[in-house]
Amino acid sequence: MTNRRTNRFGRLSGMLRKAVAVAAALGLAGTLAACGSSNDADSSANGLKKVTFMLSWAPDTNHIGVYVAKNKGYFKDAGLDVDIVAVAQAGAEQAVNNGAADFALSNMTNTADYSVKGAKIKQVMQVQQKPSAIWCALASNTEIKSPKDLDGKTFATFGSNESDAVVRRMIQFDGGKGEFDKVTAGTNTFQTLSSGKADFGGFYATWEGVQADMYGPKLNCFTEPDYGVPGNADSIGIITSDKTIKNDPELVKKFVQASQKGYEYAYSNPDDAAKILVKEAPDANLKEDFVKKSMHVIVDGQYWGDPAKIKSGEFVLGTNDFVETQKYFDFLSEAHTYTDSKGNTVDTTPQAKDVATNEFLGK
Repeated sequence: MTNRRTNRFGRLSGMLRKAVAVAAALGLAGTLAACGSSNDADSSANGLKKVTFMLSWAPDTNHIGVYVAKNKGYFKDAGLDVDIVAVAQAGAEQAVNNGAADFALSNMTNTADYSVKGAKIKQVMQVQQKPSAIWCALASNTEIKSPKDLDGKTFATFGSNESDAVVRRMIQFDGGKGEFDKVTAGTNTFQTLSSGKADFGGFYATWEGVQADMYGPKLNCFTEPDYGVPGNADSIGIITSDKTIKNDPELVKKFVQASQKGYEYAYSNPDDAAKILVKEAPDANLKEDFVKKSMHVIVDGQYWGDPAKIKSGEFVLGTNDFVETQKYFDFLSEAHTYTDSKGNTVDTTPQAKDVATNEFLGK
């Protein structure tokens, strides 16, 4: 199976690159070999069950609920000793599929993509309920005022067919032809744009968007729902393997519900959660004011759901949304972006109900 980045935009920009370098220096492979998987039935000295959760990129507010759950003792209360490890070179999805990690952050789009390639994984909790992707040019580039102006321009890309399909749809929806050049973004899309090698690229409003607002460079951005891209492409959540679900459903339930509590706490207490992330992930060198701003963007934008409905019980935080994700799957299928493990185009459309489940959520 070929690796596909969990983050459509690589999420290795700016302040995050050092965190990835540090993780590599710490010797991730040795860490994974040592901690193994829950299938080994390992227990720590204090009687808690050892569990491995893998990041999908450097620590950020998408992962924050897991860090909060560990810090607040929610995992411990559930009888779990959770080890949070850096993402493997092959990707978090591969690690979960191969049993190198019990759980990981991913999204339903990737779960479907890997399933088409033969992986046996499922999303067991969806944190993000609406798209946060933004497609941006530098604000100083006055030639670009709307997506149709991206025609003939250069896209800083990580090589994803998915991203190409999204950009093409946005341009065409705005009245353009959908034709653009491409250049590999490397690890820093901001730098690629600032250097003049590309005219536009993809970011996330809840992270790089905050970075641009606080530290620059200023961006001019467009969102997918405004320009014809259907559904939710950013259904970020927690995945595990079909094998773990079959062999130890109680473990899955405990981990999911403890994580759920962590995200609920973070949504209700964004400033304190930000402090926890900064403390629990020191190697990432995150700035507390930056993480706080990211959390407030998430809360104010209701990216994890309507807080009032969560408080009333009308909506359960973490619920997998099969409707909006399926709309996006159908869009990708129509654009012929799905490929098998050998890179051949696959015309069968993945079904959201087959790659995710809500059975382990607390109500």
